[in-house]
Amino acid sequence: MAALIDTNVLVYRFDPRFPRRQAVATEVLRRGLRDASVILPHQGIVEFVAAVTRPLGGGASLLDPAEARREAEEFLSQFDVLYPDQELVRIALRGAAAYQLSWFDAHLWAYAERFGIAELWSEDFQAGRLYGTVEIVNPFAEG
Repeated sequence: MAALIDTNVLVYRFDPRFPRRQAVATEVLRRGLRDASVILPHQGIVEFVAAVTRPLGGGASLLDPAEARREAEEFLSQFDVLYPDQELVRIALRGAAAYQLSWFDAHLWAYAERFGIAELWSEDFQAGRLYGTVEIVNPFAEG
């Protein structure tokens, strides 16, 4: 079954501060490459570049801008990537109102709803909950 992957999975792949989450994210992406089960939203790639190049508490970022751009190019070449259209934005607007989601979470969820993807893998939603036709899976949940 295909799953839409949130930005946090992409970022944890490069974040050594959280070794268990880094290992989980690496495995999710590797498995997704093997069986073509991972789909990325355009939004996730844009947010990934912003997140991994933002300075952390100690001043350094997870990746320098050139590395972040290279990794974004890799995501684009390795995974199916979905792009927004007018219908997706309208679904996001309705989802933000109906489910009281932040704009960015509603927009992410709308990709899955719009393109008929049954699962959204993220730590930012309530795991196990159905939002419309989309079930939330937290790949980092213990147990």
